[in-house]
Amino acid sequence: MNKVIPEFLVNRIKAEYPEEAELILDGLKVERKTTFRVNRIKSNVLEIEKVLREKNIEFSRLEDLEDAFILKNANEGVIRSLEIYKQGKIYLQSLSSMLPVLVLDPKEKENILDMCAAPGGKTTQIASITNNRAFITACEKNKIRYDRLKFNLEKQRVKNFNLMQEDSRNLNDFFKFDKILLDTPCSGSGTEAIYHEIFSQELVERISKVQEALLRKAIKLVNPESTIVYSTCSILKEENERILEKVKDLIEIVPIQQINNEKIDFLQGIKGTVTICPNEYFEGFFVAKLVKK
Repeated sequence: MNKVIPEFLVNRIKAEYPEEAELILDGLKVERKTTFRVNRIKSNVLEIEKVLREKNIEFSRLEDLEDAFILKNANEGVIRSLEIYKQGKIYLQSLSSMLPVLVLDPKEKENILDMCAAPGGKTTQIASITNNRAFITACEKNKIRYDRLKFNLEKQRVKNFNLMQEDSRNLNDFFKFDKILLDTPCSGSGTEAIYHEIFSQELVERISKVQEALLRKAIKLVNPESTIVYSTCSILKEENERILEKVKDLIEIVPIQQINNEKIDFLQGIKGTVTICPNEYFEGFFVAKLVKK
């Protein structure tokens, strides 16, 4: 894999974040810590801590992500070999990827839509947080990714879910939800995806049209004055702030209170939203909490 950051991305970062460009570029090059989340449906923090200590795996914890573990001397391969992983008691997931559900703040008995659910990290996180008592609809249009999503939901013992192999943009407007999680497809400009051949200026332009269409659909599907969490693993404003600007007459931005971690480097963006600079702990990420007018 080519580890050179594409020139167009370097130029975009310098133009959009002139004061923070070097911090971002350094963060994109760093190797991130291996992290995972406890599945409360099958286990708890104390059991997982006990297993890790028995295996001499060193770890640290974060106060505002109480189910998250950061590993100091083990990688994903080591974790995948453990019984707690094979049994679905933990889920390998980046710290940034855990944040949208934290902001969504799902509750028991709420009717929740996960619009782009595969491979299932956030869907299973919603189920874990709500003790399997939320009603979750999870959509994924791609058959291979849909099968992976189904496997992960079953492995994590998720209940009360409706799984749909469907493009969320095609859902009937008759459906209405209390909360919607739109972790939309994106270029991955805040992650290692930038080193893949598919990453390009054309991808950013193409995917931004999909993002706008998905967000407009989410606005139609959510109940009035209810919450949509919009997130991407991109730091480019074309996929984040500019998407929100296109629907500003339909939504209000609710300032995010849940994300205030000392290991996060924050980037400048629309007031109330969160843009995370990539570093050794967090991928580059964007999260916005929206309410339908």
